[in-house]
Amino acid sequence: MQTSERSHDVIIAGGGVVGGSLACALADAGLRVALIDTREPVTDWPADSIDQRVYAVTCASQTLFERLGVWEGIRQRGVSPYQAMEVWDAAGPGRIHFDAAELGEPWLGHIVEQRVIQAALLDGQRARSGLERICPAVLADFHVDPAGVSVRLEDGRELTAALLVGADGAGSRVRELAGIGIETHDYEQTAVVAVVTTDRPHAGTAWQRFLPTGPLAFLPLRDGRCSIVWSTTPEEAERLLALPEDEFCIELGRAFDYELGAITRVNARGGFPLRRLHAVDYVQQRLALVGDAAHVIHPLAGQGVNLGLLDVAALAEVVADTAAAGRDIGAHANLRRYERWRRGENALMQSAMDGFKWLFASPLTPVRLLRNLGLGTVDRLTPVKSLLARHAMGRAGDLPRLVRPDS
Repeated sequence: MQTSERSHDVIIAGGGVVGGSLACALADAGLRVALIDTREPVTDWPADSIDQRVYAVTCASQTLFERLGVWEGIRQRGVSPYQAMEVWDAAGPGRIHFDAAELGEPWLGHIVEQRVIQAALLDGQRARSGLERICPAVLADFHVDPAGVSVRLEDGRELTAALLVGADGAGSRVRELAGIGIETHDYEQTAVVAVVTTDRPHAGTAWQRFLPTGPLAFLPLRDGRCSIVWSTTPEEAERLLALPEDEFCIELGRAFDYELGAITRVNARGGFPLRRLHAVDYVQQRLALVGDAAHVIHPLAGQGVNLGLLDVAALAEVVADTAAAGRDIGAHANLRRYERWRRGENALMQSAMDGFKWLFASPLTPVRLLRNLGLGTVDRLTPVKSLLARHAMGRAGDLPRLVRPDS
């Protein structure tokens, strides 16, 4: 397979938020990109509906979307900025409050529906001449040789490129076919998700209460409702999901200590098991993994998709620099820069989230006293609290350089 005969420079398996963003970034770098997606994103929905899956988009992720020219499309479809965050422990008086005004910022971040991001990215993909969407399509197999990578789709079509990227989620087919091992840990928790209506307004605040069984988050939505993520034991989650609506509302209100008054309504509930996952390798010859295909993290801090978007920015920069220098973008030696850049940072974040989970789940009296003392102390130490808040927000300066659409 000669370079001139390749159908594309990069093939991306997985058209979600991470894969779709990477496709736009690489197309902006002048590369010929094929994006394999199993289904077209939803682009139209009832005005009063809210997607079950929402993301807390940091400032760094917003900057990435701005550079890709899709943030305005996201904003027009509807975002929910939040100006404050309230975190407290159900087993004691410890509490901490973050406020954007104290940081001189207009907001701490935005709650955005997954489908909103994907619809805006679809517009961006269609506007890029160097990007081919292949949909619906499923990757069946691939073969790597010294000259490139050949990808076979389930319908028999074949594609060729210098680099294959797996952006196909936690159950990544690309990772499996490549034989890349994973390190996993079952949290023995299930996240119950739903959209709820509360008696009192959410006041543009993201709320999180740490219960003995796991964190309960209320994320503010633009229409006044909240999206909840209630992490609990699998048995308790099964029971909660089976409850009649009125009984579920009562139990949710009690678990949230009626911080926003009674829960008056709940829309479709869902649940998904929680586990940590980390790929042993992020790259091989002619192959790279990004997002959930490379790492899965506990959702207690809402950092999962943001870490994936930092992967996008880093890999796009590495590939763009390699191509600009006339070197092979699929060579393992060149891709290792991306792996060194991102694997350690993602592992550190995973460990930090595991530490928080253990700290707030521990029933030991000394640990409970320590965490409540810590929350109260940090809340009074403005410089420390500001440092934590800015780290959670993600700064534009944290984002690797990217080729802009107008460059």
